[in-house]
Amino acid sequence: MRRALILTLSVSMLALAGQATAETKPAAAASAFKSPKNAFGQPDLSGFWTNATLTPMTRSPTVGGRPVYTPEEVKKMEAAVAQEVEEGNAPTDPNAPAEAPKVDASKIRPEFAAAGGDVGGYNRGWLDPGSTIMRVHGEPRTSLLTTPNGMPPARKAGAPTPPRFGGGMGSFDNPEQRSLGERCILSFGRNAGPPMFPNGFYNNNYQIMQTPDSVVIEVEMVHDYRVVRLNSKHRVDNVRPYMGDSIGWWEGDTLVVETTHIPAAQQFMGSWKDLKVTERFTRVGKNRLHYGFQVEDPTVWEKPWGGEYEFSPMAQAVLYEYACHEGNYALPGMLGGARAEEAEKAKAAAAKPATTGSTN
Repeated sequence: MRRALILTLSVSMLALAGQATAETKPAAAASAFKSPKNAFGQPDLSGFWTNATLTPMTRSPTVGGRPVYTPEEVKKMEAAVAQEVEEGNAPTDPNAPAEAPKVDASKIRPEFAAAGGDVGGYNRGWLDPGSTIMRVHGEPRTSLLTTPNGMPPARKAGAPTPPRFGGGMGSFDNPEQRSLGERCILSFGRNAGPPMFPNGFYNNNYQIMQTPDSVVIEVEMVHDYRVVRLNSKHRVDNVRPYMGDSIGWWEGDTLVVETTHIPAAQQFMGSWKDLKVTERFTRVGKNRLHYGFQVEDPTVWEKPWGGEYEFSPMAQAVLYEYACHEGNYALPGMLGGARAEEAEKAKAAAAKPATTGSTN
């Protein structure tokens, strides 16, 4: 899609600060740094930020439960990305065969395999999944989640069944059955949140804007805007806007954001109706914005849990328009293909001779 043409390449995650749980207030770990204030006297969180990173949301079993990578592991992983970039920037042979050579799938990063496995898929030049390990308080983390094993906790027995939506084969009857990302309504992955995560592909960039009454988070992917009302109360009806109903307040230099009323279409790991997400944004360095989150739903999990990471500044302070619908032939193509397939099946069925029961 043309939207790939307007992605902004994000920078590596800078990060630097000490291990904490989702409930830890990061300001205590960085007490030497004093957050600058904006014209309204608020801690200044404004600017252009990115959360692109090599660190996955959940911890791989290959690290043996360790919350932190070794220096050798970090060096190897970040060097591999530098090599990917170098290979991706190499000139393409104009006489190369049209059929690409087969590559061992086990040697391809999952996000690259997913994006480049079909016709029109992106190669490394179009992707920006991050080039460094996420460091939080100086520690190279093995996962963004801060649970003991870096994985979501088990669901409670009898927890509500996660809602099911379209987005896979066999769900082409109408646009509403397709995913929000395919319909250009919201970002795929959880860029907009809450909680907010990098998507592993590209456009993991944000702009934070502050006013006396609200904080606005512009999300590059699909050009979403989260509006956080300061010193307000949650709505009392059952209207569930995309990205939920967010209210915020200041606790010292930390912006606390509480979100409820999350719609079913944005369920998080099967939770939505009773889901509450609490996020904390704290400027812990000139080029570091700590982000911690906690999720809770008493109908799904025994107790609250969460994670943390650090935003770093974008290399180029600008977000371009994510014109998702420009040249978006995928959705009408899928629906049109389904209609053509239905017509062919109907034609074939009509051409079959009618069967009649036997008579004596």
